[in-house]
Amino acid sequence: MSDTISEFVLSTLGELNYDTSGVTDSTPLGDGGLELESLSLAEIAMHVEQQYGVQFDDEELESIGKLTFGEFSTLIGERAQGPAVTGPAA
Repeated sequence: MSDTISEFVLSTLGELNYDTSGVTDSTPLGDGGLELESLSLAEIAMHVEQQYGVQFDDEELESIGKLTFGEFSTLIGERAQGPAVTGPAA
């Protein structure tokens, strides 16, 4: 699942116009890496919540900027309950 999550986060970053060509698991999300700011982190968190049902509160969003790409992907995987269900229940 981790590769799928990593691909999803990379795709989301690309949609937000971030250059993901050199991103590795050790790339910082914040300073010295992708340089994500609070608004971008909140937008990524929103996409993660919609896709995986994982929520982050405001305090967590601040600390996420200190994680590496790999740490963030792992965190999502650990907290994921599976893809969010959309549409009417079958």
